[in-house]
Amino acid sequence: MSDREFTNDGISAEDQKRWERVRERLRAELGDAVYNSWFTRLELDRLEGATIYLTVPTKFLKSWVQSHYASRIKMRAAGEFEGIDRVSIDVRTSARKMKPREAGVERETESAPASGNPSEKPQSALESGYGAASVAPRRAPRTPTPRGESDAVMGSPLDRRLSFSTFLVGPSNQLAYAAACRVAEARPGETPMFNPLYAHAAVGLGKTHLLQALAHATNDNRRRAVYLTAERFMSGFVSSLNTQTSIAFKERLRAIDMLIIDDVQFLQGKSIQQEFCHTLNALIDAGRQVVVAADRPPSELETLDERVLSRFKGGLCVDIGPLDEQLRVKILQARIAAAQETQPGFHVPPDVIQYVARTITTNGRDLEGAVNRLLAHVTLNGAPLTVETAETAIRDLVRAQEPKRVKIDDIQKLVASHYNISRADILSSRRTANVVRPRQIAMYLSKQLTLRSLPEIGRRFGGRDHTTVLHAVRKIEELVAKDKSLAEVIDLLRRILSEQ
Repeated sequence: MSDREFTNDGISAEDQKRWERVRERLRAELGDAVYNSWFTRLELDRLEGATIYLTVPTKFLKSWVQSHYASRIKMRAAGEFEGIDRVSIDVRTSARKMKPREAGVERETESAPASGNPSEKPQSALESGYGAASVAPRRAPRTPTPRGESDAVMGSPLDRRLSFSTFLVGPSNQLAYAAACRVAEARPGETPMFNPLYAHAAVGLGKTHLLQALAHATNDNRRRAVYLTAERFMSGFVSSLNTQTSIAFKERLRAIDMLIIDDVQFLQGKSIQQEFCHTLNALIDAGRQVVVAADRPPSELETLDERVLSRFKGGLCVDIGPLDEQLRVKILQARIAAAQETQPGFHVPPDVIQYVARTITTNGRDLEGAVNRLLAHVTLNGAPLTVETAETAIRDLVRAQEPKRVKIDDIQKLVASHYNISRADILSSRRTANVVRPRQIAMYLSKQLTLRSLPEIGRRFGGRDHTTVLHAVRKIEELVAKDKSLAEVIDLLRRILSEQ
């Protein structure tokens, strides 16, 4: 029997040694960090003709390795195995390896259930030791679940287009992307490395895309991820209260492997926040993954309970920053390529792409809107695109720079400095005249220059009641109308804050 022949027991010892040499070359070339992330579970399955067959445990890992490292693996394998010029990567099952079929017959690989229902897991998932948390129980007669509760536990709808393969990476989102990939690739039962993972970004920078990609990859990895918007979580909880099934709602939600909450800044209501906090604690303490996204960092979520914020701050907080020009070009090119699938005659010259990327600096949604306008110009007017025509087509998307978001902390520091007192004085309970007036001015500016509500502002000023803030705002408005010097001071402070 030659080195290239196989038995039911698997590959030969000689071929296994050659494969280990391939792995060591990959480790030396790529480094330990990359190797440990993507190659430790890549195994040699068999060799047939000019093809080397490899296996990995998950669909996500298969997709990643094929997309990024297939050519490198083929090059190294060809150096050890004579005549190899093709690499095939499959997802292996937990069952014992079966004898390969005759040459020329396609090998069966495991596929996910066609229904996409998380409860319809293959039997092999149970045989591999996946717990009840990751495999739903078999169907049995039961009391129908109220619709609102069932919808919440099943999660918000996912868009199949929002995957890791379509997520474009640049310096502004590299860390968030890498963290999400690491979380998605965690093995069932493995203690999460980043828990919770908290991602924050302004509108249209890709946080929802990243979260849904994470949900898809996790479900493909035979773990159950539930993606919920804050609104869906709130409606599900309220529905369970109304139907007196809140205990069942909590148990179902805490029996998943990963909870993903989007737009957590919209989570409102004391009882809902308390339940969210209990769910958060229960999942994290049980070693389940929690991923959260918002439009700002935890320190600026004044409306959320302190215990929730403390949990967020204890995990990994990653920022998705503004899109740099190179990433904007990549986004435009991807959108144009997608449009060309239905409109083959749609062509955008490189100088037009560069012009749009330099002009629209806001977010990905505006870039997608620009492509739609360019497409409309080409298909409706029938004229070729130039920089001049593109300027006309996207004119409504070109907006002035958004004003800087003013923070209450900055207002307090500036007012305190102007009146030669400390920020601690403004936050204190002191009632002396030299402190009361600056405090009222700071509250007035906070109401004028931020989007914070009166209760939020009061809480940021030493836990004061919203009526105190309202009184301060009205008092300063009255004084400004009568005192020209005070009006000039407040106008100066406002300009400084807007220009910082």
